[in-house]
Amino acid sequence: MSTLDVSRAELALIVLYLNKAEARDKICRTIQYGSKFISDGKPGTAQNVDKSTSLARKVFRLFKFVNDLHALISPVPHGTPLPLVLLGKSKNALLSTFFILDQIVWLGRTGIYENKERAELIGQISLFCWMGSSVCSTLVELGELGRLSASMKKLEKEIKNGDKYQNEQYRNKLQKSNESSLALIKAGMDIVVAVGLLQLAPKKVNPRVTGAFGFASSLISCYQLLPSRPKSKTP
Repeated sequence: MSTLDVSRAELALIVLYLNKAEARDKICRTIQYGSKFISDGKPGTAQNVDKSTSLARKVFRLFKFVNDLHALISPVPHGTPLPLVLLGKSKNALLSTFFILDQIVWLGRTGIYENKERAELIGQISLFCWMGSSVCSTLVELGELGRLSASMKKLEKEIKNGDKYQNEQYRNKLQKSNESSLALIKAGMDIVVAVGLLQLAPKKVNPRVTGAFGFASSLISCYQLLPSRPKSKTP
């Protein structure tokens, strides 16, 4: 491939990435929590960026509750343990509720919904729903990692003296394990962010800590949404 072809391919991946509303939302989230980290909750330019970006992100989440509502009523893969099924469905229900309530918060911030006190209360409830969904995500990923670890050990015994990394099934399970580990780290960080936003431990999880964890989890989200590169064709 020529340099121009490579540049076109790279730009095509960037366009594909930025065409996703979810990707743009996560980029804005990175800016939001980066600004929160810089401002440390003090008035100034960084705090203004934090607040304005937070409001702008809510537009990206219009009707996003439909995604988790669809996942809630969709069948689960055969063989999934009942506790993981219940945790997964609880996560979907809590996330869907969060996005619905978040739309009311957006209406309150824009002045369409004029009851500010109720909008603030709904905002608090929505954050508790988001924190609950992050807890469920953490438990689901822990369960999935346990299942993958057991199946990988079983596969290693079957391969015995062979190179396990040459086995396609083993490589697929290893990739899933890495993805679950990353999702587990992100879910754990999001719990800390929720604690900070709800001010449940204001001395330990201050705005700077909240911003740092939110920034890191946002970067993970951006990475998770990256499109896979097309495999180069060998002549």
